[in-house]
Amino acid sequence: MNEIVPVLRAVDGGTAKLMPDVDRERAWLLTVDGAPQSYVDLDDPTHLEFEYVRRLGHVVDCAAQEGAPLSVLHLGGGALTLPRYVAATRPGSRQDVVEADAGLVALVAEHLPLPDGSGITVHRADARAWVEAAAPDSVDLIVADVFGGSRVPAHLTTVSYARAAERVLRPSGIYAANLADGAPFTFLRSQLATFAEVFTELALIAEPSVLRGRRFGNAVLLASRSPLATGALARRTASDAFPARVEEGGGVARLRGDAVPVDDASAKPSPEPPEGAFTVG
Repeated sequence: MNEIVPVLRAVDGGTAKLMPDVDRERAWLLTVDGAPQSYVDLDDPTHLEFEYVRRLGHVVDCAAQEGAPLSVLHLGGGALTLPRYVAATRPGSRQDVVEADAGLVALVAEHLPLPDGSGITVHRADARAWVEAAAPDSVDLIVADVFGGSRVPAHLTTVSYARAAERVLRPSGIYAANLADGAPFTFLRSQLATFAEVFTELALIAEPSVLRGRRFGNAVLLASRSPLATGALARRTASDAFPARVEEGGGVARLRGDAVPVDDASAKPSPEPPEGAFTVG
């Protein structure tokens, strides 16, 4: 039997490494410059290892009736963990994945290929440019998980970008973004203010210790023109192996405070994570 060994390759964003999981036969961890990007189990695409990806999975689960196909636009590809999950749990879904890193796209296609008939199409392009050119009212869900290194690029944080995303979503569609911040939440608060300029419904999913400012971590921002299924989401996230809390209404307003929306002229990327926050050995 051939030993499965790590794969190391230079990609556009740095040095990518695929490491096999000794506990799961065909599972892999993808890192770029030591920062975890994706975890994929090729034999079980419903297995979601990372906490924030599990929360995005809950969003997918609550986005429509169980098993119903969705039209999904993924901004940021990594190893395509969430697209594989959607394809497995909602057969017949149409999914477009936009990933700017051509080297990473090639690495994943070579070593972690998609199954035939997955309904997933990967595009090498800039996320904002793709959104601005996409057809209006064309998708049910936009998932934004775009990081340049360990930071959300500035051009994906503005009111103009939020308006472009809103235009692409169907009336009941959901925008879900993986963000990262820590106290005093300058970046996260600005994103709540920015998306509140465009969407009438906002919610936030995060671990309580992150929301209390005890550590730097991920938060999933949800935005929609229609009421969000926050009750179902709260039940799923609270009972997860990695429990999280859903904030909405007054909780979101309190966190936002006096933050103001971000325009293209003032936009900055998300903060640099503290050393060791997202690295693996």
